Amino acid sequence: MAAAKGPKTPVDPNAAGPMLRYQSNLPRLPVPKLEETLPKYLSTVKPLLSEAEYKKTENAVKEFVNSGMAEKLQQRLIAKANDPSVLNWIDDWWLDAAYLGFRDPIVINVSYFYLYKDDKVRKLPAKRAAAVTTAALEFKNQVANNTLEPEYAKGEPLCMDRYKYMFSNCRLPTAPSDTNAMYDPIQNTHIIVIRKNKFYVVDTVQNGRQLTTGELEYQFQRVYDAAGYTKGVGLGVFTGDHRDNWTENRELLLAAHPENKKLLEKIESASFVVCLDDSTPVTRDESCRACWHGDGRNRFFDKPVQFIIYDNGKAGFMGEHAMMDGTATCRLNEYVCDVVAKTAVSDVQVNNGLTAPAELQFHINAQVDQAIQESGARFDKLIADHELTVLAFQGFGKNLIKKFKTSPDGFVQMVIQLAYYKMFGTLRPTYESGQTRKFQLGRTETSRTVSQDAIDFVKAFENTALTKEQKIAAFRKAVKTQGAYMGQCVNGHGVDRHLFGLKKSLKADEAVPAIFVDPAYAYSSHWYLSTSQLSSEYFDGYGWGQVVPDGFGCAYMIKGNGLNFNVASVKDLEVHGKKYVNGTYHFKQCLEDAANELGELLSSEIKPQAKL
Repeated sequence: MAAAKGPKTPVDPNAAGPMLRYQSNLPRLPVPKLEETLPKYLSTVKPLLSEAEYKKTENAVKEFVNSGMAEKLQQRLIAKANDPSVLNWIDDWWLDAAYLGFRDPIVINVSYFYLYKDDKVRKLPAKRAAAVTTAALEFKNQVANNTLEPEYAKGEPLCMDRYKYMFSNCRLPTAPSDTNAMYDPIQNTHIIVIRKNKFYVVDTVQNGRQLTTGELEYQFQRVYDAAGYTKGVGLGVFTGDHRDNWTENRELLLAAHPENKKLLEKIESASFVVCLDDSTPVTRDESCRACWHGDGRNRFFDKPVQFIIYDNGKAGFMGEHAMMDGTATCRLNEYVCDVVAKTAVSDVQVNNGLTAPAELQFHINAQVDQAIQESGARFDKLIADHELTVLAFQGFGKNLIKKFKTSPDGFVQMVIQLAYYKMFGTLRPTYESGQTRKFQLGRTETSRTVSQDAIDFVKAFENTALTKEQKIAAFRKAVKTQGAYMGQCVNGHGVDRHLFGLKKSLKADEAVPAIFVDPAYAYSSHWYLSTSQLSSEYFDGYGWGQVVPDGFGCAYMIKGNGLNFNVASVKDLEVHGKKYVNGTYHFKQCLEDAANELGELLSSEIKPQAKL
């Protein structure tokens, strides 16, 4: 029997630990060739434009090349990529442009969530919180000691660098861009528990020993008892405000009393946060909304890891997006759910020798209190202006889709396109996240789903004059095109990040080339549909908000026997001058119709199995 082939990437014998054994030898993110990117860009915008608009865009691209500016910017980009001190040419630019420099509230706009399936044997919130915390601490220890096994894609290792930002880390509000605070995860063994908007410190290690799950349950119960029934001032809502407001209000808080700085640092340095909410969501929509934002007060949105436990025992997770993407926290949460599911229920362990959870007693003056009220009012309006609904499609999932002899991801992308076409009668720019973690410090690239083949497919599907065979042929062609573009993206050869890099290479005194002021450049990256897949059988929900006011956030999970879509948008959706009351729910219905109809069409190709 032949030995299994290992990764092509060589192991670094000097790596800090097994988690990073490939890290230094991962390839660098490439700079695509101009003659590859520019024609590809034109091919992605052509289906979205009129002939006159496309001609204008084509001329802008030609001018970009003929003026010599394209080559000049390309050489600057290549020089940056070849700089030995630069591990990834886009990393600093992207971190600032997409995250730390983003000033609108990170809630709705940036943060994301997972909703866990119910735990049938841990219905008491303190018991579930303790089990989740124990599993999370196990994962933290593997990350902190660099013993976590690297992730792989098609047998090749992925970048693990961003795991260092998962624990004892925090986003800090500063102007003009936020910053990031890192603390030693081994030295900082405490977690922050929030209940009734009050912050409590619980050290998970006492007398050199990590607390057992039963002891953690005892500590959580002590928090419940200490918090009582009255709510605190809710300064956590500061973190859900516009970043400039939070920057100013943080200074107000620090100026109110010298001790407030130490109290904030206690939160910022904590391993993670556990939010013990006093709500009892029941439906998927209610539960997902609770994870998405809650009431804004019983949170600290700047922390990358927040576990949320509700009074009825339901649970979930919320992540801050700046320093890491969802693939890492998805792994964390799958690990947590898996460990909890496979571990026997622990009894509570009363141990009066443990240091009682200590409330962080912030000094709040009248000015800070007024600022909290104003931030709260803005947060409440932000939440009221948005809708979220979940389609838990049970008709079929990955198991049947594979029998259609098609990519499950490609299938769902075409379901989304077909649903959009059913609702709007056209297709518009669509973002699908493609990970580039095979490269050092790699994050994401934009896979542009809308192609001429996708448009041909949705039109063919809705054309009653065409045969099933013609519709299926159009579908397969569209999926092939979608898959090919995604393949280029994960290999660092999409168009969006390259064009972004070229534009960032401009000097302050240089005129902006026509390609970047051409309306098609902005329109083709105006993501009416922002989509991404992260799948787990342990999750009942996963999602985030839309990225443009006239668009949808459409997160999806592909399970063995079901599909899950999280649809989010503004409440009074207006697209190209037309208002769509209940647009979020209408799109959800279109998704269900599209999935059913496309599944029925492709099922017609499957030969029925002969009866025994």
